[in-house]
Amino acid sequence: MKKIINDPKRVVDESVAGFGLAHADLVRVETDPIHVVRADAPVAGKVGLVSGGGSGHEPLHAGFVGPGMLDAAVPGAVFTSPTPDPILAATKAVDGGKGVLHIVKNYTGDVLNFETAADLAAADGIEVRAVVTNDDVAVKDSLYTAGRRGVGGTVLVEKIAGAAADRGDSLDGVAEIAERVNANVRSMGMALTPCIVPHAGEPSFTLAEDEVEIGIGIHGEPGRERIKLEPADAIVDRLLTPIIEDLPYSSGDRVLLFVNGMGGTPQIELYIAYRRAAEVLAEKGITIERSLVGNYITSLEMQGFSLTVLKLDDEMIGLWDAPVHTAALRWGR
Repeated sequence: MKKIINDPKRVVDESVAGFGLAHADLVRVETDPIHVVRADAPVAGKVGLVSGGGSGHEPLHAGFVGPGMLDAAVPGAVFTSPTPDPILAATKAVDGGKGVLHIVKNYTGDVLNFETAADLAAADGIEVRAVVTNDDVAVKDSLYTAGRRGVGGTVLVEKIAGAAADRGDSLDGVAEIAERVNANVRSMGMALTPCIVPHAGEPSFTLAEDEVEIGIGIHGEPGRERIKLEPADAIVDRLLTPIIEDLPYSSGDRVLLFVNGMGGTPQIELYIAYRRAAEVLAEKGITIERSLVGNYITSLEMQGFSLTVLKLDDEMIGLWDAPVHTAALRWGR
């Protein structure tokens, strides 16, 4: 294992500390218990948004803390849910008097720990709602979940719900738009290589030189099938077809197309994937209204990518376009 680290047990603490120093204009880092909050939190009269989960998926979630998106992020150990204590601390830190929305990826540990934190916050008089993202069409259940996994669609939920909170929507209103995004977004990913969790020191799974995993999870969970390496267009077709069929998407739909790198994939390859996905959608009469391409929800150094398609309406487009200023996503400010 070759990684630019010191002590494998200190990777998250040292990385979060560095993130806080690099983006002190946007966030502050609390260490006991560890969580990241926007620099001006709590914002009075605004619904607070909190998300989090295991580290190793950067920039998710701390990279999306700031005006127009999340108010706090709670990092767990690599690929491990944070415990209720830091989630509760983050919830209290962003409570501006209008309640707090938890955005939770559908992994068993995350769901249980966020539920416990919400119960504790309610006992302290904070109203909490939760939206669980489950956009992955690859498999129904996995090593980490009951039901579908929350993957790339989480980024889109956080952005659009964050904009709704910024414009002053109520807790019910912000939760409703977050649920609407989750209901209309589908994703699927693939991997050329595994990743290496620092404290494990060995690959999370093995692939032959000429193999790829289709439907991979962001923790290295197995997917639908293992196949021989194909050209990029064929791989995109394998991912996009089940996405389109699942909702389903149809001619006349307006969508956001999100091509996400898994951490080790260069932009030149991501745009090759985007080109093919755009061709397929156009052939089906589906119009791409908005796009996002890059590494936004990763799996350490894994080579691979995921496709996410969100069916848009006018309100979602307006909220997507609304100003955002975070370490990893910013426009309009």
